[in-house]
Amino acid sequence: MVEFGKKLKERQIQEWKGFYINYKQMKKKVKQYVNQLQAGAQGRRHVLKDFSRMLDNQIEKIVLFMLEQQGLLASRLQQLNEEQESLQGQPDIYKITELREAYRTVGLDLLKLLYFLEINAIGLRKILKKFDKHCRYKFTDYYVETRANHPYSQLQQIFKHVGVGAVVGAISRNLAELQDRQGSYLSIYDQPPVPLQEPVVDSLQSAVNRLSNSTSFLDYLGQHALIMQEELPPVGEHAGDQRYHFMSLVLNLANTFLYMVNTYIIVPTADDYSMSLGAAATVCGVVIGAMAVAQLFSSVYLSAWSNKSYFRPLVFSSIVLCVGNAMYAMAYDLNALYILLIGRLFCGLGSARAVNRRYISDCVPTKIQMQSSAAFVSASALGMACGPALAGLLQVNFKIYNITFNQNTLPGWVMAVAWLVYLIWLWISFKEPVLEYEVDQVPQESSADHDKLEKGLEQPLLPPPTEYEQEDDGDEECDGSEEASNESRLPANSLGSAYRLLTPSIKVQLLIYFMLKYAMEILLSESSVVTSYYFGWGTSTVSIFLACLGLTVLPINMVVGGYIKNFFEHRQILLASEIVVCIGIIFSFQFIIPYSTPQYVCSGLIMFVAAEVLEGVNLALLTRVMPSRLNRGTYNAGLLSTEAGTIARVIADATITGAGYLGQSMLLNTTLAPSLVFCITSIIATCYTYNSLY
Repeated sequence: MVEFGKKLKERQIQEWKGFYINYKQMKKKVKQYVNQLQAGAQGRRHVLKDFSRMLDNQIEKIVLFMLEQQGLLASRLQQLNEEQESLQGQPDIYKITELREAYRTVGLDLLKLLYFLEINAIGLRKILKKFDKHCRYKFTDYYVETRANHPYSQLQQIFKHVGVGAVVGAISRNLAELQDRQGSYLSIYDQPPVPLQEPVVDSLQSAVNRLSNSTSFLDYLGQHALIMQEELPPVGEHAGDQRYHFMSLVLNLANTFLYMVNTYIIVPTADDYSMSLGAAATVCGVVIGAMAVAQLFSSVYLSAWSNKSYFRPLVFSSIVLCVGNAMYAMAYDLNALYILLIGRLFCGLGSARAVNRRYISDCVPTKIQMQSSAAFVSASALGMACGPALAGLLQVNFKIYNITFNQNTLPGWVMAVAWLVYLIWLWISFKEPVLEYEVDQVPQESSADHDKLEKGLEQPLLPPPTEYEQEDDGDEECDGSEEASNESRLPANSLGSAYRLLTPSIKVQLLIYFMLKYAMEILLSESSVVTSYYFGWGTSTVSIFLACLGLTVLPINMVVGGYIKNFFEHRQILLASEIVVCIGIIFSFQFIIPYSTPQYVCSGLIMFVAAEVLEGVNLALLTRVMPSRLNRGTYNAGLLSTEAGTIARVIADATITGAGYLGQSMLLNTTLAPSLVFCITSIIATCYTYNSLY
């Protein structure tokens, strides 16, 4: 990533140059403080007092300038309003057109002010983070709490954008009144559902919403997808619009949905299928896990392939999945377990989730990227619920030309047909996005400054600070060589280099992700074996149970993303969720008392719901702390999380098969023991990370 100091210099509005945060000077002061503290030349109290005073001065400079600009905008609006009032008696079409253009100009100037506010807010957050990191002190919490809650707070002017809403409202109302002078004269306040077709107002609303940093369900789901965004918007956004194609996005989401259905449709019948081929019921762990093993490799090579094309990896994925499912179904009549396993391996080799994530990250415009990320998560959750439910409906048994169609083979045949239909749809409707180097060669219009400003402001304006946010490596040495600067902004070129970019806190979060995926895979994959052994459940009952678990995903995310996040810190929700997962695992063990259906269902539900909450919060935090070099490229943050989760699933499925040699009576406790160990380890690591961070 380009150093923030250089970004600030390149993107600041020149006529306002003296009113931006003096980031370079403040960074040098932080280095001086570190040297003074190490040498014992200054005490910590003096350093904190001096840094607080410097921050107060910088914030005051920004706020006073912002208020001055808001006053100028308000004066212009008042003047325009007076001109508009003079037209009430005798409307003049030419004058009305002039007024509308004048209001639009004021709106564009307000966008400039919001962009000014964005850069300064990010600069304040980054310098506070840098001070905490190098001076080893939790100063950010103290500073924000004391300044934001004070009755004369100037910090609130930046983080709450006081007064901006009034200016936006004035522009919107007057443009709405001037939009149609021939019909009703009702205000926008009288008809709030009627949309105002004004690009400037849309851009303003988008900018204000981003600045507000609302904790909506949509934002939460988008973070759940772990699709990274640049902290500051690229200067040219027209290239991103050229790469976007709505139907191609729908096809990527359909691929995500079908793959999740494909993953879970065999879970209720995998044990029966294994026994029909002469293997033990617990071999279902290998059957289910074979797909995850192949996914370890397919995620990497398909992600690398997407550097050159998105269409070809998706076509390859569809073909391989179609063949793999057909082999899975034919293994029954061939009476060959190895054909069954090869079919599942083929299904894993067709995993294109890394491609789906990259398409949203690279090709979807910023203004709808959060909605697209939320749709990605929703498609995954819906597929997870539909897979077992569909398996429960395929309870038939017949033959056509010596080919058997029953509850074991129909999941394979249904998915093979589904992927064939998807392949045809893909071939007809997908539009290959323009490659980045081709986009860079597209000439830009010289008069596009306002367009760039509007597009840039649709990026996240004020990402919320976290206690352990990753500092950009490229921001450490502002005066370094150009070669080092170029190196710092390049994406990781291998899994090893990507791993070396991770801080201890990020590694802990990946450990948490590994733990919850392991626990969830144990619960889901062994459900058919455990429930048939203890409770005599059939395929339909298991399918209903798994489908009900899958249907909890979206409601739980809605509650956490829309409500709980507003009252508790992420780390509090994270730790509480880990503890609840641990409680669910403990209550899932078979003790001396007879194992009952209520115990299994309730403990499984507690563990699954808590794991879903944990996954959402954990991935939301990862989107904030991942190094910027992992935003894009083959070895990106999404790939790392996918690999961590896939490795957990592979180990979990192997554990189920290995525990099967001890007998089905020992299966439950044997597989839950590693889950408990991983969970306790992650809780300890989380507590240690928070306590020793500063």
